[in-house]
Amino acid sequence: MKTKSKLKGIQWFNLILFGLMGQIAWAVENMYFNTFLYNSVYNGASQTAVNGSIDVMDAISRMVAFSAFTAVVTTFIMGVLSDRFNSRKWFISIGYIIWGIITACFGFITRDNIALLFSLQDEVKILTATVVTVIVMDCVMTFMGSTSNDSAFNAWVTDITDVTNRATTESVLALMPVFAMGIVMALGGLVGSIGYPTFFIALGAVVAVCGIIGIFTVKDSRDEKEAHEKQNFFAEFIYGFRPSVVKKHKNLYLSLCAMALFNIAYQVFFPYIFIYLQHSMNFTFDKLLAGLTPKIIIIAAVCVVVLVAAIISLGRLMDKIGKDKFIYLSVILYIAGLVVTGLNDKSLAGFGIGMLITMAGYGCFMILFGASVRDYTPEDKTGMFQGIRMIFIVLLPMIIGPVIGKEICKISAITYTNEYGVVQSAPGAVMFFAAAAVSVLILIPVIFLKKGKTQKS
Repeated sequence: MKTKSKLKGIQWFNLILFGLMGQIAWAVENMYFNTFLYNSVYNGASQTAVNGSIDVMDAISRMVAFSAFTAVVTTFIMGVLSDRFNSRKWFISIGYIIWGIITACFGFITRDNIALLFSLQDEVKILTATVVTVIVMDCVMTFMGSTSNDSAFNAWVTDITDVTNRATTESVLALMPVFAMGIVMALGGLVGSIGYPTFFIALGAVVAVCGIIGIFTVKDSRDEKEAHEKQNFFAEFIYGFRPSVVKKHKNLYLSLCAMALFNIAYQVFFPYIFIYLQHSMNFTFDKLLAGLTPKIIIIAAVCVVVLVAAIISLGRLMDKIGKDKFIYLSVILYIAGLVVTGLNDKSLAGFGIGMLITMAGYGCFMILFGASVRDYTPEDKTGMFQGIRMIFIVLLPMIIGPVIGKEICKISAITYTNEYGVVQSAPGAVMFFAAAAVSVLILIPVIFLKKGKTQKS
């Protein structure tokens, strides 16, 4: 049995710092850019402007899709470049600095500022131009985020880990989205009082500071590794699409297919979940904060500690006895959680229980397949495969998932009249059942993956 490798303290520091801040930045994009469009850009516009411009649900769906496409293309290019330069550090550090600056720029996007910038007076054109500006800026921000996080940081994590410690490492990384969501939700409670401009500027500043810290703390993970033999750039760009490469690394692509279906299911509901909570379940952060008591805070803190201990222990257990034993459990938890969430469309407590089960399945699955993808990725071509990884984990899910969610939301939409007298629609609980149906398909690549392993053993 191979001796288990251990990461150094500074590696854990950087893994947690950049993993957490990256997830916070992505969570803000995935959760609050959508509500920013819905509650700020469209809110206050006249019925004429709303009817004459891009439908808000279509705008959200397009923004998610364009962002996903940008992320994948960026990761392909920057992943290959980080391999060719035999470096990750500067891609991570400088990328985070510029990522933060671009995020802060969202604080200045308003209908009034866009009208002034482009000398517009027609209210339909002003709203349309503001929506387009948000989508374009989201793609610019995604370019920097994918350069620093999706490409360089993820390749760096693969470089510094091996098969003996990847599930443990992934268990820590799996906590980052959970913590990020909690932090962003807590910060989201301040949006009503401080406003979106201050929110985006403050977040951007923190992300940029992390990049500055990285200049002094990140040690290039490939200093002591031999870089792969360089081909021409185009050959490296298309390497992962070659049939011979797919056949040679079949388990890698099966794992990626499972993650694609998993994330498609996630994207069916996630882009619309805060709109659903606010306008379909009448949930607000003000109500949540008003209901907090010392007892609830203590219970929540204990739950967080138990969650952290459980996930890290789960990762260690997977490293010790094998990842395969937990595959079906993670899928079943995920599906069950989505069904429970959908059934509790009138109860916030029931909704919370359903989402807790869903996130348990989510965390378990991400540990399993995050580690498996790293295990099956060729060590000398780590950067080159980050783009392939992004196609399955980001591009396909963020194009297909929101479209399914949008169509489902249109079928089961709840309509209401806002404070400006404008009729708007909000998504319904059926999107969770649609996500659960998609999740069943995860079993197809999982069965082939397990069958292939059984035949080899």
